[in-house]
Amino acid sequence: MLSEKNFNLNLKKLPIHVLVCTVILFQSLTGKAQSNKKDSLEYKFQRLESTNKFNPSDTTHINLLVQLGKSYRYLDIDSVYSISKRVFEYSEAVDYSYGKINGLRGMGSYYYEKGRREKAMPLYKDALYLAEETEDYVSEISILNVLAQNASFEGNYAEALNLNLKGIDIARKVNELEALSILNENIASLYADQKDFKNALMFYDTVQKINRTLGNEIVDAETQSNMATLYKDAKDFKNAMFNINRSINTFEKHEIIDWLAYAYEVKGDIYLDQQKYKWALYWFDQSNQLFKHQIDDDRVKIQLMNGLAKAYLGLESDSLSYKYAQEGLDLSKKIKSIQGQIDCSETLYKLHKKNNHDTEALAFLESFKMLSDSLSKDKSKQSLSLLETKLQYEQEKQELIKANQQALAKQRNYIYFSVIILLILSIITFVIRRSENIQKKLNKELKEKSIAVAEREVQLNEINSTKTKLFSIIGHDLRGPIGALQSMLKMFTDGDITKDEFLSFIPKLKSDVENISFTLNNLLSWGQNQMNGVVTKPKRISLSYIVINNIQLLSEIAKSKSIKIINQLPDNPRIWADNNQIDIVVRNLLSNAIKFTPENGLITIDAKEKENVWEISIRDTGVGMNEEMQKKIFESSSNVTTYGTNNEKGTGLGLSLCKEMILKNNGNIWVESVVRKGTTFYFTIPKAEKRYQKAS
Repeated sequence: MLSEKNFNLNLKKLPIHVLVCTVILFQSLTGKAQSNKKDSLEYKFQRLESTNKFNPSDTTHINLLVQLGKSYRYLDIDSVYSISKRVFEYSEAVDYSYGKINGLRGMGSYYYEKGRREKAMPLYKDALYLAEETEDYVSEISILNVLAQNASFEGNYAEALNLNLKGIDIARKVNELEALSILNENIASLYADQKDFKNALMFYDTVQKINRTLGNEIVDAETQSNMATLYKDAKDFKNAMFNINRSINTFEKHEIIDWLAYAYEVKGDIYLDQQKYKWALYWFDQSNQLFKHQIDDDRVKIQLMNGLAKAYLGLESDSLSYKYAQEGLDLSKKIKSIQGQIDCSETLYKLHKKNNHDTEALAFLESFKMLSDSLSKDKSKQSLSLLETKLQYEQEKQELIKANQQALAKQRNYIYFSVIILLILSIITFVIRRSENIQKKLNKELKEKSIAVAEREVQLNEINSTKTKLFSIIGHDLRGPIGALQSMLKMFTDGDITKDEFLSFIPKLKSDVENISFTLNNLLSWGQNQMNGVVTKPKRISLSYIVINNIQLLSEIAKSKSIKIINQLPDNPRIWADNNQIDIVVRNLLSNAIKFTPENGLITIDAKEKENVWEISIRDTGVGMNEEMQKKIFESSSNVTTYGTNNEKGTGLGLSLCKEMILKNNGNIWVESVVRKGTTFYFTIPKAEKRYQKAS
């Protein structure tokens, strides 16, 4: 397989007895197909070796060995190594690049599956170098895919994203649609691992379009398996079950054993998340049977072992639960899988805690927490790395395109120069005129290059500003409240404060968490805008609905300062805009009004109908602002951040984010303010066209 996919699915619900019969039937057939393929290839090769026609220098024989090695990929990894080593030795003797590439890849796969990635990666990289050197684009794409999967497995999402993007460029160049499907799906999995379901589904939409063009139901079933996992993680069990059932039908139909084992395991996970332990155990057992007899893939096996352990725990079978959890933990340590160790340690902690084994439970709890904290920190860093990598990759790509264009321009100039030399020998006057034209052209090119350099400098400054601001916000505005929360919890757990004292801090902690959530929402929206990742999708929406929801959302904060919020909107004004973006604008402006309005103040929300737009105003009786601050507050490069009347702290992102959102929706935003009297923010949004419905 080209990809090493990792996901879940959903299928139309069949009657349970039909589904069970289907599984039993295919369980007797699926092992036969994969084994038959391997046995057939092995028989052909042994027969060839036993005759005097066998010649290890013949590339036909080497290619047969390559196919044989691939057939062992999920059946016997030790055989893969011995076959791949022979492929490499035979190919090196006759300098056969394709054979050397596949020999190196096969040996790399062996070490990779054994958890010895320090030995696997140099082999893969040597294979990649050979593929690039010989312009073997198909092999190059495949190796980039494996390297990207390894980077993702190790938590290096920035490197994984970079490798997948390179693979996509090559796949587009040679029109490899299946590779495009796989590589886009890999990127979707990176976003899914960050719990960014919106972006993950956006990439899956691209994958499914490609799959429809391919018309390959097996490739489509692989994608459905992975989408099922995504929906499961998002707690959308209906869609998860729909996709996994469709993929299982396809894998059973075509006897794709390795994917079928994975799909059974995913279906067990879906039932497990719904606490349907008997059904979860049934599907885990189906997957385990395939793993026992026909598949050797430790990574998926770890997930399966922990799934079985959790299912048995739910069914009160503690001894079996302990057996599978311990097997999964041992295997995770063997191949150095941090996520596997986290999952299995958590299950073992719950087991020991349930049975009052306090010492063992504490040991597994500490291990689970230590690994989880480490992985969580890494994922936070990698979220920023994904943003930086995408910006950097796009910039490097544009630079390469420009360099290619400049090289072509130089070649054209050489041709022009040769023509000029010939013309100089024949007509002096023409040479003079030609020289003048060349001079003009050179001046124009110089001017264009100067403009390009200036534009590139602006882009670099914007990227540096984005990165600096992101780290500044995270370092100062988020670390402080989180640190305070952490200290309070530590004091409570250490016994430095009583339960009553701790409970007295709950309102303050709730306020801090709400502020952190609000800041993170603004930060995510702003960061996506900076890398042009937000797509505005206008539609007919109710302004009243948005305003009322946000008044309810912020009512507790307003009540704590005895601030009265008056909604003077006309009867249900309809606007044409992106619902989420306008929701962010109203929430930020209303939050700002509460922040800078003293106790017993008044906030008024109004809207006036103009010719083609609605003009919305949010007026407060707060502290106001001077003219200099009014000029700066909407600038994205500005870090204007002030404290509210109760020392509320902001990120400085809100108003610049509001401006970006309003402009994206074809509106304008401005402010009028008088110091110590109050501030009014205005913005306009296009009106929605009126719709008339025939009475029924």
